[in-house]
Formats: sequence, structure tokens, C-alpha cells
Amino acid sequence: MEVSVGERGQITLPKAVRDALGLAKGSVLKVELEGGRIVLSKHVDDAISRVRGRFAREPGADAPA
Repeated sequence: MEVSVGERGQITLPKAVRDALGLAKGSVLKVELEGGRIVLSKHVDDAISRVRGRFAREPGADAPA
């Protein structure tokens, strides 16, 4: 897929890409440079993701006593 950079430096992500990643108006993307590439990744910051780590079990916690 190819997109063009607009007058103000904006691009439009193709609908197929937005749909595949579940992106909607207001979605946050992380922008990184890797060599000569621009890498966009979906930024996940919802309530479930923020607390998920708080309830993680320690390694071996599932082992029988």
C-alpha cells in the first residue's frame, strides 16, 4: 500500500489497516524511526491493560504444593 504525505505532513491510513488494528478517531499511535523506516504501532492504554500487571502471578505460583 502507498499513501501520500499531505500539505501539513499528514497521511491517511487505509481503511483496511485501521479496521485490522481497531483504530478509530482518537486512537493513539506510537511513532518510531528504525533505520530508514517509520514504524507505527498501536498504543494500548485502557483500564484493563493498566491493571493487568498488578495481578500477574509470580513464576512458579501455579506449581502444586
